[in-house]
Amino acid sequence: MRRIVTGLMTVGALGLTLSVAHAASSAPDGKLALHEGSVAAGVGVSWGSGTLTYGGKEYPVQVDGLSVGDVGAARVEAAGVVHNLKKLSDFDGNYTAVGADVTAGGGAGVAAMENSNGVEIELFSTTQGAKVALGPSGVKMKIKR
Repeated sequence: MRRIVTGLMTVGALGLTLSVAHAASSAPDGKLALHEGSVAAGVGVSWGSGTLTYGGKEYPVQVDGLSVGDVGAARVEAAGVVHNLKKLSDFDGNYTAVGADVTAGGGAGVAAMENSNGVEIELFSTTQGAKVALGPSGVKMKIKR
């Protein structure tokens, strides 16, 4: 049983790695930085905001439904790249997981997600020991206007 579970986890991680590697082969259309979120031990966090850099400009973003598990950090940050963003209005939407979450070197979490407009985001936690994860119904993101 343990071999089966390990095998399934490996296949899931490989699928996400291949997805990330495929997207990384093309230049990103934008960058995303999430810079707010306080976490207490044993409590996840739903982010409040971030910044999308697109077309040489920065746009404030509202984020809801992203958690980082229990790290006990006072402040958690994450950063990522955005692919398939053809126009700014395509960014808004509900993002769901693409593949399984994996943990990168040093304990940093990685989440790959996509919205209904085909916009893909690869998000990496930048706080040591924080594992980025999507909420059960995904992550809602929208440009603050």
